[in-house]
Amino acid sequence: MNFDHFFPVSKKQKVTAGLVGAGQFGASLINQATLMPMLDVPFLCDLNIELAKKAFSDAGVAEEDIFYADNKKAALSAFELGKKVITDDYRLVCELPADIIVEATGQPEAAASIAYLALTSGYHVAMVTKEADSVVGPYLSRIASQNGKFITPVDGDQPSLLIGLMSWAGLLGLDILAAGKSSEYDFIYYPERDIVSWRGHEKHLPDFKDAWAMGDDIQAKLEMRARLLDGFPQRTVPDLCEMGIVCNHTGLLPDVADFHAPHARVGEVADIFSPRSRGGIVASTGRVDVFNCLRRADEQSFAGGVYVVVDCKGVESWKILKEKGIPMHKDGRSALLYNPSHLLGVEAPISLLSTVLLEKPSGAITLEHHVDLHACTTKAWKKGQLLRITDQHHHEVDGLKPLLQAASPARSDKPLPYYMAAGQMLACDVPAGTIITREMITPPADSQLFSLRDVMGAWLSPGTNAGFLGV
Repeated sequence: MNFDHFFPVSKKQKVTAGLVGAGQFGASLINQATLMPMLDVPFLCDLNIELAKKAFSDAGVAEEDIFYADNKKAALSAFELGKKVITDDYRLVCELPADIIVEATGQPEAAASIAYLALTSGYHVAMVTKEADSVVGPYLSRIASQNGKFITPVDGDQPSLLIGLMSWAGLLGLDILAAGKSSEYDFIYYPERDIVSWRGHEKHLPDFKDAWAMGDDIQAKLEMRARLLDGFPQRTVPDLCEMGIVCNHTGLLPDVADFHAPHARVGEVADIFSPRSRGGIVASTGRVDVFNCLRRADEQSFAGGVYVVVDCKGVESWKILKEKGIPMHKDGRSALLYNPSHLLGVEAPISLLSTVLLEKPSGAITLEHHVDLHACTTKAWKKGQLLRITDQHHHEVDGLKPLLQAASPARSDKPLPYYMAAGQMLACDVPAGTIITREMITPPADSQLFSLRDVMGAWLSPGTNAGFLGV
């Protein structure tokens, strides 16, 4: 596809974006925008003003061209003089002359507030914060529609990239048997040292050589790998969160609530994510799942990449493709197609341009509410304890495991979405193996995330939108 046909460079076609969040994603987007004649990011909000300033400085903006503003008049004056405007008030960004607001705080409470304000103030929204999207994404998509705007996931993150890969395969008439992503970090095997490494943490495993080749019994070999690699994380909350967003955009569902999450070499994925009747591990086709990429140090990374396993109709064509290196099922009836990388803000501009100039967001126009990300305790908790985020990188709570389950209103005795539970205080003792419900936590006094989810539950509950919760 020739992108020049869709986005011809023209002075009349320029997208202006306001950005909230100067972290890794936001900073990479700013840097990329400085290289693009069709995209300008002149407005940046972050509570850390020095971090916001640094994001522009690192992109080559001179210090005298970065202006801090705390009111609309000052911000507009600086903008008209060609300066980059930084602020610590997201409400100000939603008053300035932009086409789209990019929400990249990584904080679900803030993200819900920012996205709602932006949509109701006449902006499109690019939603980078998956934690908020997993809680209120379907509702925000309807708010966008009501206001004649779009809310879009962004290329550079896995949900948008996987939706794109799935839509490409579907357009070609390829039946998708499975879809998903690799977890964020590879498991690297060093056979000469009998070592497996994950994020720099090493484990000496003399017996791992026996687990390396798959063999005929897939389930037994995967169980062996999982046993040997016990102690390393097998599943992460972001993986389930991201794939839950894909479920709500596409209708594909997980095979099991916590994913199979096997340790797999790339060439094994088509075998593994096939029905049990063909030697695989899933009950049926059309499922979403995650695998932990297992490779040697001299093999290409798949960390955070996305994939589809497709049915191989037209046997002769696929024989040729297999000869060219396409990973195939051992029976030749399915194949793995994939994008092994996600480039954060480097490729996010494609989603911004498409949403604003073509009125085509990177995801569905209107999300359905197929699944929720819930939280199940892995240890006993006491009344008054805080469900505190313990891993800031993964936004995980130690002692809670994520589950993708059928969507339901987040009321009283119903399961509470993971990112509504995270950060809250427990109102009672909770045994291990318990799914956190609304009545188990002390609700925050003033939460936009809770408020939006409550309205979403009332608006989209059974009877008001028949079939909406149908998983």
